[in-house]
Amino acid sequence: MNKRTLAISGAAVAALGAAAILLPNANANPDKTSGAKTFSSPVAVKLARSLAADLGDNGAGWYYDNANRQLVMNVVDEDSAEGVRAKGAVAKIVTNSMEDLKAATKTLSSDASVPGTAWSIDPVTNKVQVTADRTVTGAKWATLTKATDQMEGTVSVKRSQGEFKKFDGEEAAQPGDNGGAGAGDAAGDAGAGDAAGNAGAAGGADDAGAGGAGDAGAGGAGDAGAGGADGGEQGAGGAGDAGGAGDAGGGGDAAAGGLDGGDAIFGGGARCSLGFNVSVDGAPGFLTAGHCGNASQTWTSDEAGAQQVGTVQDSKFPENDFALVMYDDATTQASSTVDLQNGSTQEIGRAVEASVGLKVQRSGSTTGVTDGTVTGLNATVNYGNGDIVNGLIQTDVCAEPGDSGGAMFAEDAAVGLTSGGSGDCTQGGETFFQPVTGALEATGAVIGAGDGGAGGGDAAGGAGDAAGGAGDAAGGAGDAAGAGNAGAGDAGNAGDAGAAAGVGDTGNDAGQGLN
Repeated sequence: MNKRTLAISGAAVAALGAAAILLPNANANPDKTSGAKTFSSPVAVKLARSLAADLGDNGAGWYYDNANRQLVMNVVDEDSAEGVRAKGAVAKIVTNSMEDLKAATKTLSSDASVPGTAWSIDPVTNKVQVTADRTVTGAKWATLTKATDQMEGTVSVKRSQGEFKKFDGEEAAQPGDNGGAGAGDAAGDAGAGDAAGNAGAAGGADDAGAGGAGDAGAGGAGDAGAGGADGGEQGAGGAGDAGGAGDAGGGGDAAAGGLDGGDAIFGGGARCSLGFNVSVDGAPGFLTAGHCGNASQTWTSDEAGAQQVGTVQDSKFPENDFALVMYDDATTQASSTVDLQNGSTQEIGRAVEASVGLKVQRSGSTTGVTDGTVTGLNATVNYGNGDIVNGLIQTDVCAEPGDSGGAMFAEDAAVGLTSGGSGDCTQGGETFFQPVTGALEATGAVIGAGDGGAGGGDAAGGAGDAAGGAGDAAGGAGDAAGAGNAGAGDAGNAGDAGAAAGVGDTGNDAGQGLN
């Protein structure tokens, strides 16, 4: 063998050796994300629900990776992972099945029900995340750790510097101290009258003819349909021709035009925030927190109690945390909007279930509008004194006393009602929310009020057809001024059907509704 042949042979051996070293590294990532597709959040949610149904017991939750715009599905075996990857999602093989995680939450409920604790299923870590506030010390800490130590690998524990509490406030505490709307301004400057009265401008017939988030149909116009067909969604109704409740200090003539989500409400010595305006069999009302509903039977828009707006029809707390308040004036034109506390409002056309990784905003009468991300689902919070609430949404959004009941939303979709948490908007903390979908189902309410109701009235300019093929016109607004809330047809399907909704396989997060 000559030197040239030797050199070639040596190079070949070296190349094979390098390949042997590189090959394992190339396959080291069990998620195999290289072939994963990018999705908009709405499309990811739809795909996740479909995959979760197909996976059954082989699935262990999922979350949306905002940074990479990828859907991550937790699975327990490689066969399931291959099916997930074939659909363009990231398959993450995990140790704990969903059955394991749910069993852990049951054990915590029975063996570690300690005031000042909370827990939720975190699909990112594939564990049940337990949080103990600063009051959990001594015997309480011992009880908690005795239970969690037996579930090592399934449960993780962290401490919170704050104290878990409900976020209702005293009337004497003036809303607006931390940047939110003041008591006099809550229904005035940014509120019910001006915002609802200008519904035509905010999201009316001129804006793509289909309503939704306010312009070009890209805010989910096609999703705002009447029936709420997809994933627990509730359809939108037109806002109607709302009156001017506007500039009269502490709520003004609020009964005539209703309030917005996030505005201050007062009752029984407590100050809370309105969540979302709804309708029940065509009658106007609103949702707020159940612990607020328990505090008073009647609610006003001003601290002095001169402007009574509604009476509690149903209130659930603890276990759940929602209340339905019906407007005393049955002719109230309550717009389906949230107060952004800056003179503008966000149209709300539907309700969706939360998902981990979902970007959300919260409006409340103390701290105004804050934002963050959903971090856990099916959360249990023990506020003490026997007040234990289940099935909540956990977030890293901040809130403070007086924000209870306020609206958590994602673009044009209602997501939750503020319950409580720890921390504040200076230091941060955790905040928990009652899912809106559960409150709507329990009360028979639907998102949207006024002449349009839950999709009633005449279609304002054929909203369904104008939404870019988003479906039949199932929920057109009753008045032109309410066209901003017009349902655009088969709810939840705009992502696949409507060009105006702009939801494709890759999609565009900007201005896009959620499914």
